[in-house]
Amino acid sequence: MAGYPVDMSQKPEVKGFFDPATNTISYLVRDPASTACAVIDSVMDIDYAAGRITYTHADKILNEINAQGLSLEWIIETHVHADHLSAAPYLQEKAGGRIGIGRGIMIVQDTFGKVFNEGTEFQRDGSQFDQLFEDGDTYQIGELRCFAMSTPGHTPACMVHVIGDAAFAGDTLFMPDGGSARADFPGGDAGELYDSIQKVLALPDEMRLFICHDYGPGGRDIAWETTVGAERESNIHLAGGQTREEFIRMREERDATLAMPKLIIPSLQVNMRAGDVPKDENGNPVLKVPLNGL
Repeated sequence: MAGYPVDMSQKPEVKGFFDPATNTISYLVRDPASTACAVIDSVMDIDYAAGRITYTHADKILNEINAQGLSLEWIIETHVHADHLSAAPYLQEKAGGRIGIGRGIMIVQDTFGKVFNEGTEFQRDGSQFDQLFEDGDTYQIGELRCFAMSTPGHTPACMVHVIGDAAFAGDTLFMPDGGSARADFPGGDAGELYDSIQKVLALPDEMRLFICHDYGPGGRDIAWETTVGAERESNIHLAGGQTREEFIRMREERDATLAMPKLIIPSLQVNMRAGDVPKDENGNPVLKVPLNGL
């Protein structure tokens, strides 16, 4: 693919961890030639009504890392999630690794820093993360050569991470029978999403594509792995030569019918801080609820 260092000869080992509370799939990605690994889109558990945070989902991934004797090099966020909380700091504390996200995080921080009235003490420069990826940036997981592809539309910080013959789509695309992500959050744009999807569909047909969420449409079993070719051929929002204008109209009409994610208020506050829970002036963890703010 022109402009991106695609290498289909490298084949990372990928294990998905499904969280039924948020329909999120987190991934443990291992270099088969070494003990190096990465975690993509981790989940921190929250009982919102009780105000209680736990780490059951993240511990399953840590247990796998420890059982295989792996070395955690990267903790990747494909974007600032609005439907689950990131466990990135917990994973980093327990196993190390660098936390990375797209440079568009600064737009998200500026937007939601105002929504949540965070004040001047909240840094809006992405400094809560160890790495801010630009479009086309490369990095390594052991001997695996990886790159980040900027895919805004769902959010300004969205990126698809390509690791050998595997691409991690975040919320840009769902399984073919699930379609595409919503684009109505602040900073989202249906036209940008269409353009980003075209970049993903330009990857090789046989590229494995791993999805961040699945809801089992039609009652089928939960699934999270497909291919670029399958998406191009049968994605319900894209197949049949749909034009950019047709996609924008479909996406905007559909988004107008969708409710906000149940965990959007805590998720945004935590995830724009790289997974850290905000504190009050006494150092106690606390979340804000902006009225009429989202």
